[in-house]
Amino acid sequence: MHFQLEMVTRETVVIRLFGELDHHAVEQIRAKISTAIFQGAVTTIIWNLEGLSFMDSSGVGLVLGRMRELEAVAGRTILLNPSPTNRKVFQFSGLGPWMMDATEEEAIERVRGIVNG
Repeated sequence: MHFQLEMVTRETVVIRLFGELDHHAVEQIRAKISTAIFQGAVTTIIWNLEGLSFMDSSGVGLVLGRMRELEAVAGRTILLNPSPTNRKVFQFSGLGPWMMDATEEEAIERVRGIVNG
């Protein structure tokens, strides 16, 4: 499992996941993301999932946990480009409304439109 965390604006972080996300990888990722949220102004997480080949239930827990952390700041989550299999997992988990098929730039612009709209 490999991941990248990029602050694209003061409020928005893009997390790119690659490979297989299982319970072994979740703890490392959780710590970095939660630190970014608690350090300040992060109100939006865009999860870029196009490089993710596998995810177990701990991956869903990772996303849901960060969504709970963002609730305190009326934050937003976007699940960007999940694979067909991951799309089903998110649908069954009730996360369907947060999925989006687009480029990172389009997702960032959507967030800006919501914030400025």
